Amino acid sequence: MAAALAVALPALLAFALVSSGPWRLPGPEPPPGLLRELEGRQRDLGRLAAVIRARVSPASSSSPPPPPALGCADVEGAAGVSLVGSGITKVVVRAALPPAGREVALKSVHGGGRDVNRCVQRYGHPAGCHRLAAYKLLKEATLLQSLEHPGIIELRGQCYDGSADPEMKITTILELGTPLEMIELLQTPWEKRFKICLDLVELLYYLANSPLGSITLLDFQPRQFVIVDGVLKVTDLDDASTEELSCQTDEDCVLEFPTKNFSLKCTMRGKCEGINERRNLFNAYRYFFTYLLPHTAPSVLQPILKDILNATGDLRYGVNETLRAFQKVLHLYKSGLYLQKKPSHLKEYIALKGFHSGTAEDYKCWPSYSHSGCVLSVHNAEEAADICSSHSQCQHFIITPQKTWTGRPLALFQSSSADLIPGGNTVVYMKRSAVSRGKPLTRSPNDYRDVGEEIPAGTNFGPPGR
Repeated sequence: MAAALAVALPALLAFALVSSGPWRLPGPEPPPGLLRELEGRQRDLGRLAAVIRARVSPASSSSPPPPPALGCADVEGAAGVSLVGSGITKVVVRAALPPAGREVALKSVHGGGRDVNRCVQRYGHPAGCHRLAAYKLLKEATLLQSLEHPGIIELRGQCYDGSADPEMKITTILELGTPLEMIELLQTPWEKRFKICLDLVELLYYLANSPLGSITLLDFQPRQFVIVDGVLKVTDLDDASTEELSCQTDEDCVLEFPTKNFSLKCTMRGKCEGINERRNLFNAYRYFFTYLLPHTAPSVLQPILKDILNATGDLRYGVNETLRAFQKVLHLYKSGLYLQKKPSHLKEYIALKGFHSGTAEDYKCWPSYSHSGCVLSVHNAEEAADICSSHSQCQHFIITPQKTWTGRPLALFQSSSADLIPGGNTVVYMKRSAVSRGKPLTRSPNDYRDVGEEIPAGTNFGPPGR
């Protein structure tokens, strides 16, 4: 029995295309229908390989060599294997690889999946049906090696098990991500949801202008995406296509969706203009933007977000215009220009230097960055004061050192000053109405300040009455 071999992807592809053509399967000959499907998948891989050879320039000889790819030896030593998820074609498991126990995702053909089972029921040839599904895995690995973007899952290596022939058993080794849970995302702060949508738009811009040409994700679903270190990444590319629909007239260029159809132009070169880009964009609108973009957004930004929704929902925007619109929203949000000009509430607060909260548990607000208290992203103390004044429970707030992905600080809003502890570099902003006689906060008078005003000596600050 042949030993398992780890091979580089080009060699693996050549092996699949030449050495193990579907007509050379040992054992019973596949039925003619299955043989045609196998040959079709093989031609698809051949076309993809030709596109890569034609469009992707080889790496410069002066470039440093890439790190050694992981292979079969690493997969054989995997520990802590657990199921991440499975689909109609593939199954993904989580595993720790030696020697450092680094965690990766291992993807292989799902022998019990609907793709293989349906094929076996139709053709009665398990080995050929497994190989048919394996071609999808090969195509995906080929694309992953040819494309490079923060929004595309990283290919760490692959393994071809020669002993599994004629099934052509293949395992791809990928960086590990967390499956996207839309229900959980809907409960997160708007800033996080906006980032997911922005990550997606930046990915779609890359796919529209990739080294292989415009790429469309034919099976565009939230389940095809994961989160890696807070970044949205597409992890399934087996149904991606670099081919644009051919046409003779505009009537041939109809982009169909379950609830809406769009008519596109047929170009002079006989291709439907921008069809790959616009298919991706409308799917982003219906699966992501509609749910994640508008809810709980700052009120001043909502008209711009609504325009983005309308323009992508009608495909009036292409990916270039959509990206510019998202960048405009990001600029307004990061700069604080979205804040409405209105009387400041900050003068209603006293700044206590050198105190911090002993606990983050207090009243809750939505959507908070903490499940046990009210923690929100703010542009500055002015915005935090406006928020605190709008919460009936809030008596003080603290601008914490923590930052969000936009660089904005997180503010902790609380209803009681009983847990304020001397020490640290943070500043507590307490409502003047919360100042009452009681247990004093024994600090130097100069440490209690509001905007340019010193707190009189002997002032006592106690916890507000409940």
